[in-house]
Amino acid sequence: MRSLLRSKIHLATVTEANVDYIGSITIDRSLIEAVGLWVGEKVLVVSATTGARLETYVIEGDAGSGAIEINGAAAHLINAGEKVIIMGFEIAEKPVQPKVILCDQDNGIAEFLSEEASVALTEG
Repeated sequence: MRSLLRSKIHLATVTEANVDYIGSITIDRSLIEAVGLWVGEKVLVVSATTGARLETYVIEGDAGSGAIEINGAAAHLINAGEKVIIMGFEIAEKPVQPKVILCDQDNGIAEFLSEEASVALTEG
């Protein structure tokens, strides 16, 4: 079994970072649906600005809002205005074809991208 990339939102801009909110990342519902994430799903969030990495879970934001909000303690690591990559993974026995989007400056979908489906995060 391997952990494979299944969903990726590439270069979204963080619209808010709120340390007082109780955990998670709020993501525009349109983006969640485009890459097949689930509300409550664990995601890896990487700042393309600083290199900070963290795991959290998805909360649904309003569709079309462009919301990418880092909440709770994670807001100490990733701030508003930073570019982030948000990834969901799947444990599988064979390669999966990930759904990948590139965001525009307003966190809309600029482009659907393809990723090498056979690249594994970990092997087990």
